[in-house]
Amino acid sequence: MQLRLPVVLAAVAALWSAGALAQATDVKIGFAAPLTGGQAHYGADFRSGVQMAIDDENATNPTIGGKPVRFVLDAYDDQADPRTGTTVAQKLVDDGVAAVIGHFNSGTSIPAAPIYAKAGIPEIATATAPTYTRQGLPTTFRLVTSDAQQGSVLGEYVVKDLKFKRFAVIDDRTAYGQGVAEEFAKAVKAAGGTVVAQEFTNDKAVDFRSILTHIKSADADAIFYGGADTQAAPMLKQMKSLAIKATLIGPDMMHSDELVKIAGPAAEGALASSGGSPLDQMPGGKVYVENYTKRFNKPVELYSPYAYDGTRAVFAAMKKANSTDPHIYLASLKTTNMKGVTTNELAYDQYGDLKYGGVTVYKVVNGKWQPLTTVGTK
Repeated sequence: MQLRLPVVLAAVAALWSAGALAQATDVKIGFAAPLTGGQAHYGADFRSGVQMAIDDENATNPTIGGKPVRFVLDAYDDQADPRTGTTVAQKLVDDGVAAVIGHFNSGTSIPAAPIYAKAGIPEIATATAPTYTRQGLPTTFRLVTSDAQQGSVLGEYVVKDLKFKRFAVIDDRTAYGQGVAEEFAKAVKAAGGTVVAQEFTNDKAVDFRSILTHIKSADADAIFYGGADTQAAPMLKQMKSLAIKATLIGPDMMHSDELVKIAGPAAEGALASSGGSPLDQMPGGKVYVENYTKRFNKPVELYSPYAYDGTRAVFAAMKKANSTDPHIYLASLKTTNMKGVTTNELAYDQYGDLKYGGVTVYKVVNGKWQPLTTVGTK
């Protein structure tokens, strides 16, 4: 039986394509976040965003520098621990990664940053502490709005719009928690509010009764907690058991479905800020949710869209510079200006902070986080 010419040509083309893909050079994209412990759900969501960006890019059969490339994820669990974070950073450098998406926490991102900078590798982190991008390093970039913006917006909003006047402030002594608590307290005072009590705990604590009992006597309208949902959920339950009627307020790591799930009815009325716009109001939010749900069979939690955009920004910079060498494409990354899932204009300022990060304030209403106001987005 004789094959027709079009069939033969199609077969040859398929074989050539398969051969080209087989010869593609692997380019490692590093990733670091807590994948075990109380913050593992954040890390898993964060990693999924990076993986989806890699899968989408590989589906285009990318060619950079005249050669086919294939991006692969090189992921590590930093356990949200600063010491482990620096060990992981060195491992990623030794692995020869072209970029690092991570770390997740400020406490791990800040000490890891000099390690990546020495190797000339861009680090695109979710770290929100202002210190992260103020170390004078050329390789630090931020995926979400900083604590300075979040604390300022939230502090001003609860005083001027919600008319709260007396505040207690608690932080978990991490770089993230302490930093955002300080920014919130400054904003509250600037807006005319009063901080009537300041306490601290740690990011492993589960019992806050002694702190809360002391705060109860201060008669605060609201309690700000600088930390994650891992501690905020039991704190809400203990506030209810102690008949504390103050509203619990927190930053982005408190804005989590996990908090509502664990705290149950005690979460009702809680407030939290989060970088960017609500998912359904993001320029590419609807399509992203559809693709993410289909790919991972679970809902988007919080940070994966930002991880997706940050990873795509790295790919765009590589293409613009026609190189996967971080020493070459870094200059292009600094001049990023692209439409993403999370914003119509993803761009970095001279420090590596987002130019148009924006902040949304949310409230738990009938067991769901509902947006109250959004400022500063594009």
